[in-house]
Amino acid sequence: MPVKLAFASADSWETVRIAAAQAGNGATTDFADRGSSHKINGTIVSVTAMIGATPTCTYAIEVSADGTTWGAATYADVSTPTTDVATTFVITTNVVARKIVKHPAVWRYVRVTMSANTNVTNTIDVEFNDGKRFV
Repeated sequence: MPVKLAFASADSWETVRIAAAQAGNGATTDFADRGSSHKINGTIVSVTAMIGATPTCTYAIEVSADGTTWGAATYADVSTPTTDVATTFVITTNVVARKIVKHPAVWRYVRVTMSANTNVTNTIDVEFNDGKRFV
């Protein structure tokens, strides 16, 4: 699984694509490395789901300090940035779901694992910014 590096600055966003038109179950094709120098500021995972007949897909955002051992990320939907969860979420329509990945523990790498995928094709991006802090 290739690692995609993100070199964000305080002035601009860096976007890393970790899955392009990926169907089926399992972890994203790639995972993002936010680097050891990144602060605890802005990290967003964007899932663009394109659906077929009777669609459903379950997503788990996962983080790792070493790129080997993965655990559930704490995140919030961009529409409710102060409501933190560490659970899976389900998509059943054409949508772009944007999640703010929080930093209650030290992590460097992020990926998304898909399960129970029926007729959903996913493109997943990770956006980093050292200058903007989310609630």
